[in-house]
Amino acid sequence: MLSELIQESLKQCIHQISVSLGTPAVSQVTVELEQPANAEHGDYSSNIAMQLARTLRKAPNAIAEMIVSELQASGSVNGLLMRIEVAAPGFINMYMDWQAWAQTRDTFALPRNTGGKVIVEHTSVNPNKSMHIGHLRNSCIGDALVRMLKHTGYSVEVHNYVDDLGNQLADTVVGLLNIPLAGEHVRFGDYCWDIYAEINKAYTQKPETVQKRTEILHALEEGHGNTAWIGNLVAGQIVKEHVEEMRNFGIEYDLLVWESHILKEGFWSSAFDLLSQTEVFVQEHEGKLAGCWILKQPAGDHAMPDTGEEHQKDKVLVRSNGILTYTAKDIAYHLWKFGLLGKDFSYSEFNSGLWTTGMTGQILPFGQADKVVNVIDYRQEYPQAMVKQALKALGFTRQADSLHHVSYGVVSLSPASAAGLGIDTSGGKSSYAMSGRQGIGIKVTELVRLMEDMIESTRADKNGLSSRLIATAAIRYYLLRFNLGTEIVFDFKQAMEISGNTGVYLMYAYARAQRVLSKGGAAAEGNSTGAVSGSGNGALSSSGGGAVSEKIKLPLFPPQLEAAELALLRQLSLWQDTLYTASQELTPNTICNYAHGLASLFNHFYSSCPILKGGEASIAFRLWLTRCFTGTLGEALDVLGLPKPDRM
Repeated sequence: MLSELIQESLKQCIHQISVSLGTPAVSQVTVELEQPANAEHGDYSSNIAMQLARTLRKAPNAIAEMIVSELQASGSVNGLLMRIEVAAPGFINMYMDWQAWAQTRDTFALPRNTGGKVIVEHTSVNPNKSMHIGHLRNSCIGDALVRMLKHTGYSVEVHNYVDDLGNQLADTVVGLLNIPLAGEHVRFGDYCWDIYAEINKAYTQKPETVQKRTEILHALEEGHGNTAWIGNLVAGQIVKEHVEEMRNFGIEYDLLVWESHILKEGFWSSAFDLLSQTEVFVQEHEGKLAGCWILKQPAGDHAMPDTGEEHQKDKVLVRSNGILTYTAKDIAYHLWKFGLLGKDFSYSEFNSGLWTTGMTGQILPFGQADKVVNVIDYRQEYPQAMVKQALKALGFTRQADSLHHVSYGVVSLSPASAAGLGIDTSGGKSSYAMSGRQGIGIKVTELVRLMEDMIESTRADKNGLSSRLIATAAIRYYLLRFNLGTEIVFDFKQAMEISGNTGVYLMYAYARAQRVLSKGGAAAEGNSTGAVSGSGNGALSSSGGGAVSEKIKLPLFPPQLEAAELALLRQLSLWQDTLYTASQELTPNTICNYAHGLASLFNHFYSSCPILKGGEASIAFRLWLTRCFTGTLGEALDVLGLPKPDRM
């Protein structure tokens, strides 16, 4: 990466200076780089001289001058720096030679990952009804993480965990067996959506009927008889609908892991035996938790509070009635993820390319992860911490440190969106939470249909992407662009806007650039400059992260870049650093912010620098810059799971 190369050069210079001054070596110092907002202050800047003032016992300005001299003597970072200046009180401002950068751009590579195999678990929706938009945020985040990790060289295995032994499925089965319901329903999941709401009304009206849930839960866990088969059939059909819904968004999985199989294959029994050998897994004999098996919290552990009934319940792994909590099964599942149980599933094909755990089938190399990433909303932070604690208690500290919870805020509806769905908004709230128990929310299929209809009714040109594809892309991007911790208030109109930080805006920018290249290619046909196609010295290939999709000859750069040209070049040069940082920090919104900034800078370049007008050299350079833009934005769109349209 470019920043890594500059940082390494600075470190070497600092080492040489410390040796010459006879001071302790400071080569391990962390060198921070930033790209100044104002290009007049350099393309890259560092305050390292100020950090070293105390160690080297010199004024920051003097240290900065010494570093600049060393940089220049060593070749100015392989000739990539055109000039280097010192600014008070000791900043080192570096100005790129963009022609030199372009000549070597395809040689920059992302750092080779050493993380091995990563298992990413996402979606994991209860198989008791159709998915709503809150579930969809989980899936979009998870899929973007998968794409980011793959782009940065990891081997990634994608899991969708199916909780077919939980309260939600039990409630739906209770409803199917006890609640008469008629009406128009296209899909089984939509029917169960209404059933689930109705049974929860019945629980409120007749609290004694909640006992039916406990009976069903026991029957599901035992796995025998009519009730267990009904549960299997319900969960199987709804998961099939979930998988198909997600496929419409370009979201795929490698493996479905069924909670019931964790029990049937004896995973929990093995986990129980391991935990029983520790001092933190005990059975309570008195008090509210008498008869329960719990995971005791370490004394003085402030990271996991021991107050409130919610947390009290979370640390129970086996209830007094023998029913396992979700956390207990999750501990067993994670021991298997890391290859620590000495047990495995059998696997069969659920549908083309998607495998499922089972009691019979093939032996396949699933699991055995070096790193695990779980995408689960912030309300599950405590149970995720419990899994970490269990791993550490068993002595698996490395695996506990390699378990990452990607937490995110929930999704609610804006007043306008809620009103459009027929929800009573007379209370004047700023947002309206969704509740499956109350039947409040917007199903994913319903959302796509509404967005598709709105797009179809307003677009003039219908020869490009289908309205459905635009709708799914717009929804997906809207759910990705916010900081993970932000609670999203979803608004239909905002998601579809063609200006601002939206998926539609990015796709329009990409299509605009493709049109320019198409026109430029026709105009340059037979042109000897080779600016649009061909090869030769200085040609760029698709290898370098955002480089062009075919080899093109590098044109001569103008003696003086226009401000819009320079701004676009600066943003293009940040792509690899941005992708690497986002993959390390597991933040898809970082890619969204970068892509929006890139598209905005291209649109400014397009309006202020006529690409196909002017001299031959100018046209050649601007077409090259446009093609670099499509290559980089195209890669960002791939990472975000959005289409790359030639025409909208």
